Amino acid sequence: MSLVSTGHIAKGAIISAAGDSVWATSTDLQIKPEEMKAIAAIVNGDAAAKDKAFADGLFVGGERYVMARAEERSIYARSKRDGVAIAKTKQAIVIGLHGEAQVAGNASSTVESLADYLISQSY
Repeated sequence: MSLVSTGHIAKGAIISAAGDSVWATSTDLQIKPEEMKAIAAIVNGDAAAKDKAFADGLFVGGERYVMARAEERSIYARSKRDGVAIAKTKQAIVIGLHGEAQVAGNASSTVESLADYLISQSY
């Protein structure tokens, strides 16, 4: 997956904007259906889903992340020295997880850049 090949992302996935299917994923990342639905709800503007994630954490691949920011199309969350950056396009949601070896800002830029590219390709 191109996200991981940048060196800024440890694991990544692309799911549908509805949160009902996985389009691509790193072999070592299993995103559960309820995790995809929660992520999709947040980036699609569901205030209750966003509040719940801020209160209880955001789960990705079975790991709990503390929400740092949730913006119009993006989510940023941390778990100790690891983190996740998420960005929505018209049809997809790009998810990038970074470990302590990667810089959070670079990981976020990588996810946002792929999302921008997908938007430019009408996805």
